[in-house]
Amino acid sequence: MRIGPYVLQNQLAVAPMAGVTDRPFRQLCKRLGAGYAVSEMVASNPALRSTAKSLRRIDHAGEVAPVAVQIAGADPATMADAARYNVDRGAQIVDINMGCPAKKVCNVAAGSALLADEPRVAAILDAVVRAVDVPVTLKIRTGPAPDRRNAVRIARLAEEAGIAALAVHGRTRACAFVGAVEYDTILAVKAAVAIPVIANGDVDTPERAKAVLAVTGADGLMIGRAAQGRPWIFREIAHYLATGEHLPPPTVEEARSLIVEHMHDHYAFHGAEAGVRIARKHLGWYTEALHGGLAFRRLMNACETTDAQLAAVNDYFDALAQRDERLDYSTQPWAGEALAA
Repeated sequence: MRIGPYVLQNQLAVAPMAGVTDRPFRQLCKRLGAGYAVSEMVASNPALRSTAKSLRRIDHAGEVAPVAVQIAGADPATMADAARYNVDRGAQIVDINMGCPAKKVCNVAAGSALLADEPRVAAILDAVVRAVDVPVTLKIRTGPAPDRRNAVRIARLAEEAGIAALAVHGRTRACAFVGAVEYDTILAVKAAVAIPVIANGDVDTPERAKAVLAVTGADGLMIGRAAQGRPWIFREIAHYLATGEHLPPPTVEEARSLIVEHMHDHYAFHGAEAGVRIARKHLGWYTEALHGGLAFRRLMNACETTDAQLAAVNDYFDALAQRDERLDYSTQPWAGEALAA
């Protein structure tokens, strides 16, 4: 798949997720088979640029190219300025957020709230594309609500404005993350435009990935929540798409090594105090589907230092190694699930 001048190593992308897809997590997913990753959402408001959170979100040191930064806002001129600001600081692709359904984003008329105002959508797209000399991409939902789906019209506006690629989460703003994904709407979007279209929503197994590509005709897949605690899902899907065969789950020792390495990178990036606090959700995701995970999480959440947290991780994986050679996901509802093509 190509975005502007960039030929991606495969058609699998890490979805931008606030509070999740920081630089350490993006780098880990890229190491484990993701061909592309988009940063956490960066606010376009210039008054927020000097906060510690914003500065971390635009820290791309050592990141595998292409570096893609997602910006959010509702004013065309401010969004254009934000695009220039991020390109000056290393962004090689600028992604526009019109997909986030969170109330705090939509309440300021940004994110997926913009889908209800097509003239403003067109103005933002035109302003951002004109502002920078790098590819500009767009992430949307299928519309404001089930009775107001307008993804096809938004996609055509995007293509006309010069957007280089379009990611579509197959639910409306009103649906948030509940209910069936509208893969038929993604198919309609793909049929309406010539730019690359990336399908997003409930891609959580290799079988489903293959089926979603077949059903939608999409050029790529964007994976978000399914990668939380399973960053190796990208290599599993890539292998299945290429060969039709399943990779075995990671061994317990490989998982331990990856998680400990992730934690060291995470602590270095966020600092010890914040790093311990923020790491709790990642470690919770890593273990929620595994034997003894609940007891581990209770213990780990009481840890106040990086050393204590890492000791808890190693003790847990020592116990897990005595039980299983590989991570065992066989009892999970998504294990082996497929989508009829």
